[in-house]
Amino acid sequence: MSFDTDIHCALNKRKKRKNRLSREWDGVDRSVRGRLQNCSEDGEFWMSFSDFLREFNRLEICNLTADALQHSQLKKWSSSLYQGEWRRGSTAGGCRNYPATFWLNPQFKIVLQHPDTPGQSECSFLAALMQKDRRKKRREGKDMETIGFAVYEVPSEFAGRSGVHLKRDFFLTHASSARSELFINLREVSSRLRLPVGEYIIVPSTFEPHKEADFVLRVFSEKPANSEELDDNVVAELPAETQLDESQIDAGFKNLFRQLAGPDMEISVTELQTILNRIISKHKDLKTDGFTKEACRSMINLMDTDGSGKLGLTEFHVLWEKIKRYLTVFRQFDLDKSGTMSSYEMRMALESAGFKLTNQLFQLIILRYTEADMAVDFDNFVTCLVRLETMFKTFKTLDTDGDGQISLTFFQWITLTMFA
Repeated sequence: MSFDTDIHCALNKRKKRKNRLSREWDGVDRSVRGRLQNCSEDGEFWMSFSDFLREFNRLEICNLTADALQHSQLKKWSSSLYQGEWRRGSTAGGCRNYPATFWLNPQFKIVLQHPDTPGQSECSFLAALMQKDRRKKRREGKDMETIGFAVYEVPSEFAGRSGVHLKRDFFLTHASSARSELFINLREVSSRLRLPVGEYIIVPSTFEPHKEADFVLRVFSEKPANSEELDDNVVAELPAETQLDESQIDAGFKNLFRQLAGPDMEISVTELQTILNRIISKHKDLKTDGFTKEACRSMINLMDTDGSGKLGLTEFHVLWEKIKRYLTVFRQFDLDKSGTMSSYEMRMALESAGFKLTNQLFQLIILRYTEADMAVDFDNFVTCLVRLETMFKTFKTLDTDGDGQISLTFFQWITLTMFA
């Protein structure tokens, strides 16, 4: 702005109510005063820049939209808004200082295609991360969480793809391209960034893992820029099951089955529970409360092909092979050899077993199958995998045209949920 050297600099501000002119106005040239004292909204006033610097240490400019002035014309910025949440055990991974869990945070992709100026390669955008409803939570004794974000360039093998949540190995081997200026316990953290044309991942997080909060991420760019939340597509890549004839089953396994099944040569829910708990008790490296009847009933529902409610020789053989494979996966991802898996190890284990799930589905699994300390023991791990496989197989059977949608009557729905 232009100003008289005797005034130094003046700032236009608003206050709650209009006051009478102060004596400082007497030193302002009448023509300048007339130019400044036009008809204004109630509460608007002027103060010298030196007074402003003395009285204030922070200036926040609020406006409805992110607009830019270009050649004296108002120009709208392109904007995107995403709602998200950090949840303990599933999506609250903390900052980059916690590499074991950082990758679990929500991830958002922005595609910068148009440089700010022709002939240059850099694109400007503004990323703003805001905590939601924290003032309400102060009544519960909760303060603002310390928040921030990091920005990573998308690797070439994932460029142009959706439905891909980048995993731990990527963040262990790639440095960030940009980040928020700091992690701080304010309601909002924002940064204006300039990056070359390309695809980038924004990873918002709390500073420490296991901190819960809801957030809003807003991205503004001077030129149009596509953006989206990155999350895994729901997929089950299960190993093919070999349908064995009884003659193909090992004689030793047949003898074992005869001893376990009893005279009727079939294994009931109670018998299966006894068998599994007897076997699992011999594995001293595993912590478990034992398989419940409900868990065993789910296993029988998955494997019972003839509708008898019990497992015959071939059905039990297939289940036995599944449990052996689950045990291998469990031990592989029990990284600290504690006999249980953390909820974060659980997600890697599920993927190794063939299940890719969205953040929301994984949160539901954590709520259902973890203990109070967010640990998953072996029996809960097996139960979770069995139920997932049952649901995927049931849906695939009902989805006769393969369009990813099914239609059920109320009776069908009750039947499925009652015996799942």
